[in-house]
Amino acid sequence: MEFSQKVLSLAADAERELADIFSRIDKISFENTQKIMNAFKEHRVSEAVFNPTSGYGYNDRGREILDEIWADVMGAEAAFVRHSIVNGTQALTIGLFGLLRPGDILFSIAGKPYDTLDEVIGNTGTPGNGSLRDFGVEYMQSELSDDGSFDLDRIKKVLSEEDRVKVVFIQRSKGYLNRKTLSVDAIGEVIKFIRSIRQDCYVVVDNCYGEFTETREPCAVGADMIIGSLIKNPGGGMAETGGYIAGSARAVELASYRLTSVGCGLEVGATLGQNKNLYKGLFYAPHTTAQALKTAHLAAYMFGEKGLGFDVEPRWDEPRYDIIQAVITHSPEGLCAICRGIQAGSPIDSYVVPEPWEMPGYTDKVIMAAGAFTQGSSIELSADGPLREPYTAYLQGGLTYESGKIGIMSAAQEVLNSLK
Repeated sequence: MEFSQKVLSLAADAERELADIFSRIDKISFENTQKIMNAFKEHRVSEAVFNPTSGYGYNDRGREILDEIWADVMGAEAAFVRHSIVNGTQALTIGLFGLLRPGDILFSIAGKPYDTLDEVIGNTGTPGNGSLRDFGVEYMQSELSDDGSFDLDRIKKVLSEEDRVKVVFIQRSKGYLNRKTLSVDAIGEVIKFIRSIRQDCYVVVDNCYGEFTETREPCAVGADMIIGSLIKNPGGGMAETGGYIAGSARAVELASYRLTSVGCGLEVGATLGQNKNLYKGLFYAPHTTAQALKTAHLAAYMFGEKGLGFDVEPRWDEPRYDIIQAVITHSPEGLCAICRGIQAGSPIDSYVVPEPWEMPGYTDKVIMAAGAFTQGSSIELSADGPLREPYTAYLQGGLTYESGKIGIMSAAQEVLNSLK
């Protein structure tokens, strides 16, 4: 790859100014790694837990011990992690259908959830397809304020007047919204507020992209359920598929009945030789997440006010609570140029030119750049965004900082080339 002197100088300037931030990221990675290694030691992880099972998967000790480790690491009473969960959307669907019943209300208090949940909730799609709305579950929503804080007056009004609210839903990351990602502290404060009004509803956090960016997860501050994907942060780049749910013992039990069936729950499920990747992925996860965070800071610097002049969220020197970096381009060509550059700077399919297309589950055409070892993996460097105003590119991932740096420099170069 050939980079102009402007791109090379920008990257060098960024690394000088980011040195202290990178050091803080490494400290978080160390603390989270220590937590995971302590859990491995306490649960006496040995080579035997990697042994595969087939059929019903009864008495799969590797599966059972991994669930216990996952609960400890997430600060939860219980958890399950399964390679058979195909993506984060399915994991969220399992959790929501596990907790909600006909006549209940799902109340999202951080704005609109990620686009792929629209059909699950029933806000879009064909009636009768099996959405929550088809099963008599209603949906309500509260927006975040301009500064990213919760609308406490709206939350109090809804919880006080609607005793049918069964699940309060919080999406931690920005998804396809131009808003701030929520910290664990912010989530903890709003959970405390919710509990001052209602004790009988579940607080569910979509934790995707946020795992191991801090030293605590939302279960540690009172969330009843947190949900995520293994081809994001917690799979460490090793898990080739899968998802997890962690939380209170009762919430996890109810979700497990949707995962398999009522009565069977977590007692079944063959691991088919995937345990080793899941254990190894969790072991790598804090370090891999740190690499992705460093890559995101670099992107914010190079594309932001100190670099190419785009609006970015968060800025290069702001704390971040997920691995997503938003670059607001205000043009379809700007969005597509970033994605072309990320694809060209990827280890896999670098020769491919991404184009916008109508992806299943999305309401707008979406362009995605993802030259990844695992299809759809967003802990590996990728960029995507819907073709709608303000044409925001959402960048995430980086298995290694070195490869992430190359990808970001490639994207910056492509943007400069497109302006000629």
